[in-house]
Amino acid sequence: MTEMMSAWRGEAYGPSTGTTLAQIPVPVPRRGEVLLKVRATALNAGDVRLMLGDPLLVRPIFGLTRPKFPVRGMDVAGTVIAVGPDVVGAEVGEEVIGELSGGGGLAPYATVAASRLVPRPTDVAPEPAACLPIAGGTAWQALDLAGVGLTDATAPRVLIIGASGGVGTFAVQLAALRGAEVWATCGARNAPLIERLGAVRTLDHRTHPLSELPTAHFDAVIDIAGGMPLRELQRLTAPGGTVVLATGDGGHVLGPVPRMLKAALLSIGSRRRIRPLAATTRPEVLRTLLELTAEGRIVPVIEREYPFAEASAALAHIEAGHTVGKVVVRAA
Repeated sequence: MTEMMSAWRGEAYGPSTGTTLAQIPVPVPRRGEVLLKVRATALNAGDVRLMLGDPLLVRPIFGLTRPKFPVRGMDVAGTVIAVGPDVVGAEVGEEVIGELSGGGGLAPYATVAASRLVPRPTDVAPEPAACLPIAGGTAWQALDLAGVGLTDATAPRVLIIGASGGVGTFAVQLAALRGAEVWATCGARNAPLIERLGAVRTLDHRTHPLSELPTAHFDAVIDIAGGMPLRELQRLTAPGGTVVLATGDGGHVLGPVPRMLKAALLSIGSRRRIRPLAATTRPEVLRTLLELTAEGRIVPVIEREYPFAEASAALAHIEAGHTVGKVVVRAA
């Protein structure tokens, strides 16, 4: 008889109010996969975009008329309780973290490719560990793409736009660790937090527009918030510097694609490059992030933790915008 479990499931694209508890079968690990007992799930803006099916461009991949992966939640910490055929590098009883492909974390059990997992050290709790894969990995890859800390040159000056969200709070800390002088934009109420994380200066671009900043002042600009004119971001960047677009926001149909194309055109023949980021799953980066967390050199910022019974409210909180740091759903 098939074992069943209660999972938060959205049968159609739409707001978080359409995500409800439903009985579904416990998944069975396939070749190369393991079955996890989920300990904690961290939610991301990407979870909400997949929940809404927005932009329409993603639907041919994630489900044309309804979600192919109806259970949200991609970042998880869990315990391996079963392994499928040909699994290498994961054992039953091991505590791990990783990114699920498409979702599945808002459930007691989830399957995932063993190759996407990294062992969780005992001195990093499941909740902060679950925050690392997508948000921490995106921040790391954005700084790499901008060349921050990859040479022994003079400490770079970095501007992080949209610093108070999940990716932004990691980007500030990691840039500071790489020796950068970090400037950051955020709301006034979040400025003390962002300064504690390592920013030497914060500004609210709603009251102090980026146009007030001096030309060619930054070696790198990491745009997480989106919506800023690309020419303005380019103006702020020194010759030889890089603007990294680390946001997936954009129009309802094509999402960030038009902005990416414009960025490519503006970069032609320019010494101020604009480079869109397509972050990928990189276990080697995740291992480093775990080490930095265990050593206390970075701290995942968790705004709120929700019990499993209130996972729909956690999605609604992300959907409403303006989340500070991360939102985590604890295990059932």
